[in-house]
Amino acid sequence: MIFSWLSGHDSLSLLIFFFLAWGFPASATFSMLRNTNLAVYWGQDSYGANNPSDTANWQQPISYYCNDDTVDTFPIAFLDQFFATGGLPSINLANSCPNPPFPAVGKILTISLGGATGSAGFSNDSQAQVFAQTVWDLFLEGSSPDRPFGSAVLDGVDLDIEGGSQTGYAAFVTALRTLMASGRKQYYITAAPQCPYPDAYIGTTLNAVGFDAVYVQFYNNYCGLNNYNNANAWDFGTWDNWAKTVSPNRSVKVYIGAPASSSAAGSGYIDASTFATIIQQTQSQYSSFGGVMLWDASQAYANSRYDKAVKNALTAGGTVVATSASTSTAAATTTSTSGSVTAATVTTATATTSSTASVTGTSCSEVSAWSSTVAYVSGSQVAYNGQLWTAKWWTYDDVPGGPAGVWTDTVSC
Repeated sequence: MIFSWLSGHDSLSLLIFFFLAWGFPASATFSMLRNTNLAVYWGQDSYGANNPSDTANWQQPISYYCNDDTVDTFPIAFLDQFFATGGLPSINLANSCPNPPFPAVGKILTISLGGATGSAGFSNDSQAQVFAQTVWDLFLEGSSPDRPFGSAVLDGVDLDIEGGSQTGYAAFVTALRTLMASGRKQYYITAAPQCPYPDAYIGTTLNAVGFDAVYVQFYNNYCGLNNYNNANAWDFGTWDNWAKTVSPNRSVKVYIGAPASSSAAGSGYIDASTFATIIQQTQSQYSSFGGVMLWDASQAYANSRYDKAVKNALTAGGTVVATSASTSTAAATTTSTSGSVTAATVTTATATTSSTASVTGTSCSEVSAWSSTVAYVSGSQVAYNGQLWTAKWWTYDDVPGGPAGVWTDTVSC
């Protein structure tokens, strides 16, 4: 295995990377059939690449993110060259190397092939079939002296193919499926097409062989999240139709792929509150909806844990609702979605029954103070900085008076 690193990373890191991380335990409880899954790419330190002086928020080792319950799937990005020195593939993980063994119960970890700048592709089907064996031997249950993660067995393969010909990819997936069928655990194959349908670089393959999920990139394109309200641009419905009528796997899940901050993509980023509304509307409208994909972990963490806000939006329908400001008691509990170990917990404040809370003199006596750990629905009211604020729509961790524009300044307390 050949390893490619960004400048500034020494050979010691390479050796640590090669010999550590002896086990990514396969998830016994992950289910691709849920519609609350969150997949977050790890490996490219997107935030660090865009903010080189802010070293405190650079990408952390993958174990740092796996210790949190928020994310369900980590595609490890990227295996960026299929055939490098000696005919072996090359991995580029930016500034990181995995930690020693860590528990990943309830999660899956996959190896993502390609990337925006990757050198990926096949000359013919035979080469693709041989490469499937190589991937099996290096990352899954096969055997090779060059395994980069030692005895660790990942949970599948992701195809983020953003250039080149589609020659061989159907043969690659078919051969890989055959190998996986002989394995001792459940494996997954996913893809990350661009939102314009059909995708120019993987679309034919998606129609030819079955995938478990597609992380559709609704950014850097006219059909991005920023054009959600434009019926001529937003095309999740087209992907839903593909899942139900074209894909060989009619149970394939379609994810909304999104940038985790404004610096994570050229276009398509939207604030967490706006995204929450889109998530919940899409979740309720389309049975193929499987969850959300974010690019990437470093961006999400640096952006006030954007991943947590997204996960809270995904699971909000199954959480315990706290009492509104007009009642005297409140309760919040941790709930579990069927098949998962734990689900992210969110306390939701319901709207008060009147348009404004009771105000006594200059104080909002019946209104709770705003909290960054509570999700508010449209009409919820809070007190913050001596003002009474009313939520315009669902919001989480958006400060009243802040740039998200989620809150209306109703009256002085």
